[in-house]
Order: sequence, then structure tokens, then C-alpha cells
Amino acid sequence: MITIENQIEAILFYKNEPIEIKKLAELLETKEGEIKESLQKLSESLAGRGLCLVQTEKEVSLATSSETKDLIEKIAKDEMSREIGKAGLETLAIVLYNGPVSRREVDFIRGVNSTFILRNLCVRGLVEKEADTKDLRVFRYRSSLNLLAHLGIKKVEELPEFEMFKSKIKATEDTQNATE
Repeated sequence: MITIENQIEAILFYKNEPIEIKKLAELLETKEGEIKESLQKLSESLAGRGLCLVQTEKEVSLATSSETKDLIEKIAKDEMSREIGKAGLETLAIVLYNGPVSRREVDFIRGVNSTFILRNLCVRGLVEKEADTKDLRVFRYRSSLNLLAHLGIKKVEELPEFEMFKSKIKATEDTQNATE
């Protein structure tokens, strides 16, 4: 039988973002006290490995351990030196024309998981992550000032055919909402 620690580890790996301890308790149908105990056990089992838990009083997340800092910096530098690629450009277009947009919305539009691409764009300073005012458990992504400056525009409305795309997006959303 899989332990609560293993279930928490799987959830944190899958979500790839901080999650509230309260939410973990709901998902695993147990008490917050048991989650906190399991987090302590998980943290101990991760000691000396490539991952660690980063935890506040309310939230927890998986992260790379400090022992892997040099390796991760090397990989990050390598990533930054490469071009963004088709997936990155596609995601940037979605964020620029639909932003602010959640990762789930980006995933839906692209048809694939966009976690890595969004993280890469955030690390590069092209996209910024902000808490959703309607649901503080969700992050929304928007274009950064660096991206706008790189594109040579002052605001997203200056993008080519912005109004036309925005109206098509709105019409599609209205159609989807009407059928739900």
C-alpha cells in the first residue's frame, strides 16, 4: 500500500507548484496534523537526495536541494542560451493575446502540459506569474515588461491584429460558456 508520504510526493511532483497543506488534507481525506507528520517523514526521506521540501506554515512544494545548486545553475545557463523554440513561441503568443491566463488554460489551448515551458519563460523574464484574485490557489501568467520591451511595444494592444484576435477569443469563450 502506498504511504501518505508517497502520495504527497506524487501530488507535489504532478502539481509542480506550491500547494496548501489544507488542500493536501482534503485530497488525501485526512487531517492536517497527519499531513504535517507525513511531510516531516517525507522531508527526512529526501535528505541527501536531489530534491527537498520547501515549506511555510500553510504551503509546501518540492524543490531541488541546495547540494545540486551548481548543477542546476549549469543546466539553467544552458537552457537560457538556447532558443525558445516552437513550444515557447506558441506559449508566448497565448500569454500575450489571452493574458493573464492560467497554466490550465494554456494547456487546454496547446493540448499538452505547459508547466516546463511556462517555468522556462518565467526564468527568462519573458512571462510573470501572479496569484489569481478569484482563486488564490491558481497562478495566472502575463507578459512581462521585458517581453514588451523586447518586442518594441509599450502595451499588448499594440500587437499585430490584437483587437481581431481578442474578439475571436471572446466569441469562442462565449460559445463554450453557452454550451456548458
